Amino acid sequence: MLDRIHLAIIAEVERRGSLTAAADVLCVTQSALSHSIKKLEQQLGTDIWLREGRSLRLTQAGQYLLAVANRVLPQLTLAEERLQQFAQGERGTLRIGMECHPCYQWLLKVVSPYLAGWPDVDVDVKQKFQFGGIGALFGYEIDLLVTPDPLFKPGLRFEPVFEYEQVLVVARHHPLAQAPYAAPEDMTQETLITYPVAPDRLDIYTEFLQPAGMAPKRHKTIETTDIMLQMVASQRGVAALPRWLVQEYAGKFDVVPVRLGQTGIAKQIFLGARESDLDIDYLKAFIKLARESAETLRTTSP
Repeated sequence: MLDRIHLAIIAEVERRGSLTAAADVLCVTQSALSHSIKKLEQQLGTDIWLREGRSLRLTQAGQYLLAVANRVLPQLTLAEERLQQFAQGERGTLRIGMECHPCYQWLLKVVSPYLAGWPDVDVDVKQKFQFGGIGALFGYEIDLLVTPDPLFKPGLRFEPVFEYEQVLVVARHHPLAQAPYAAPEDMTQETLITYPVAPDRLDIYTEFLQPAGMAPKRHKTIETTDIMLQMVASQRGVAALPRWLVQEYAGKFDVVPVRLGQTGIAKQIFLGARESDLDIDYLKAFIKLARESAETLRTTSP
């Protein structure tokens, strides 16, 4: 009764906004698409859409089927790809999701030797997800999630691969540059520069400023690490980054790391995956290489 094409139609109409556009994507005529859905509605005994002028609005049943489509279609697509890879003796693509902006620099150190060691595996990196990183894992959008803030859910496993310290980054001639550590009240006169991430997901807010009831004078977002550090070096603000990343850029920008609070902020990078995928050889190999790369980074950082 309910076939894959029905789910694909519902998903594409919602995505494209019209029956005509969805029909073009699915390579069927609009009349065939309409007939398929009308027949399904008759079989189900309920409407999927209500027409409002020229637009369509999903009914409660339609909304439910859309949720099913968003969950099931990526799994079917992945299954087909993997079966085709098995048939052709290939391994396919390792899809990695990123929930850690500065970790991109670290990831590059892992991907290069990984591609050399696994020539039959491609790597795709995503930083934007339809339902967040955890949802992307459950929805089969990605195979691995790089995150400093794991959510331990049934069916997922998070492996710690890298420990680091989150620090405040200031210009070399900034008043805090020689301080043993920065206090929350020091930030009240500073422009804080961060990646474009909500404050409730930034460690400097959740673990440093908010517990002390403090806030920066101004909060500015910048997408790229290089521009962020250039702004800091020019004394246009301060930033919070992993110590290892600041040390890597020390020769390029005139900036220094300062501990956040007397005890500092210790963090870990985790790789999350579906438990059902942990026996996949090329996925296990990536996790192993990530740990080795992290250990090398710790021992070679200045």
